[in-house]
Amino acid sequence: MTEKKAAKPSGLHEFFRKRLVGLKRKPHMIGLAALAIAFLYYSFNLTVISNTTARIQAPGMGLAGFATMLFSLLGMVSYMNAFPHRKKVNVPMLVLMFLMVGLVIFCDIYYGGRITNAITRETNRIDPTGSNAFIMTAKNVLNVHIIILCVAAVLTALLPVYSKLLRKINTSVNIEENKGMTSIDISGEDA
Repeated sequence: MTEKKAAKPSGLHEFFRKRLVGLKRKPHMIGLAALAIAFLYYSFNLTVISNTTARIQAPGMGLAGFATMLFSLLGMVSYMNAFPHRKKVNVPMLVLMFLMVGLVIFCDIYYGGRITNAITRETNRIDPTGSNAFIMTAKNVLNVHIIILCVAAVLTALLPVYSKLLRKINTSVNIEENKGMTSIDISGEDA
């Protein structure tokens, strides 16, 4: 019978193993990634938001859009400062991050309310079809943005739970050649 030697993992398997090791060391990066996805999603759809603001021109819409961008960036900075390298969690920064996420959600809800008022009011109603179809796209963007932010907040709140689960995953590499080794003498005496 021939024994199979365990080969070093290579390729795609090794890539994912290294990423998992990185997540085990810094599990808070999952929440930061969710915040970054929310920011990028809103940023990539900013043209639709700006066109909606220009078309409806309701009070506070421009300010709500600006506040969303500002507090999204500041929320990510607060998140990064809440988890310093090899130190305990900076609780005031974490609270500040949750406060900023709450403000961004409030701004999105306020902006969405202005859109709803503009398309349902009795006088000068704006028709969100045809050349104004971007208005409903903006409303959908806001709803998806709120969902992504809520997911990021939940991921941050559940960090202690899933960081313990991540630590239980075995990411060690078994190398067949090292199993037969005896203890190494490091006493410094010549044999």
